Amino acid sequence: MKFLRKGKVKEAYEVSEDELEFVFTDQISVFDKIIPTLIPNKGETLCRTSAHWFQVVKDLGVRTHFLRLSGANKMRVRRVQVIPDYDRITPKTRDFLIPLEVIARYHVAGSMHDRLKAGKVKPEEVGFRKGHVPAYGEPFPEPFVEVTTKLEKIDRELTKEEALAISKLSSREYDDLVSAVLRIDARLNADVRKRGLIHVDGKKEFAMDADRQLMLVDTFGTADEDRWWDAAAYDRGEHVELSKEFVRQYYRRTGYHQALMEARAAHAPEPDIPALPEDVVKQVSDLYVGLFERLTGETFR
Repeated sequence: MKFLRKGKVKEAYEVSEDELEFVFTDQISVFDKIIPTLIPNKGETLCRTSAHWFQVVKDLGVRTHFLRLSGANKMRVRRVQVIPDYDRITPKTRDFLIPLEVIARYHVAGSMHDRLKAGKVKPEEVGFRKGHVPAYGEPFPEPFVEVTTKLEKIDRELTKEEALAISKLSSREYDDLVSAVLRIDARLNADVRKRGLIHVDGKKEFAMDADRQLMLVDTFGTADEDRWWDAAAYDRGEHVELSKEFVRQYYRRTGYHQALMEARAAHAPEPDIPALPEDVVKQVSDLYVGLFERLTGETFR
């Protein structure tokens, strides 16, 4: 197989003109930075979790690029064009990766909480009444969906108009994409609630297939793409992180996140992200394995 590209945590290989193989590595990234530490078993948990959810959405009648597992940390998928030059995408382009990430939020957390707290987003813009100060972990009145860039070095939030201009989707196609996300999550949220989990938020990516029909691609519903809380702890008023957010919070506590954000705001050189200590690596590995088992109902080994 021919090596094509390496993302933050996945490698892509060409199997044929129509097929790729994804290899899920044990690398981990936060804040668009690859941490110089490997997390044992991480790649396998992400791969197998993704395969589980692809089968679930297939049963919902949603098109996906998933073909089959080809190893513990490998999967075969349908190949689509990746077009980083937005000007080369037209309203008639087929068989291409839509250059957007779609994020559905169900509880106030993460970067959305930061933006609300800083006044960058007003409560009424995300469904709350004017003047309300949302607490961390508070459910949104309705699912809140936003989009960001996919193929740029640092993801940036987009208005619907900006998203349409970049992707060349029609307004109807965009609405169909959002509807697909909410339909998939309705099933996902119901499944995980039975296993004692709360789906806080998550991202999804789509392509247009050869018939210019929406097709779910990449991976979703994992500890990397989505945020999960323990439901019993949430009912007690606690927010027990069961996703990559655990690692993000570690770097917030150490001060790295603040230093990084200050450097980005000042357009200054960004500080290198430090490695994770051994005890944290063990905790993160156990988290990924444990979450895999709770999300899928399967035993890891």
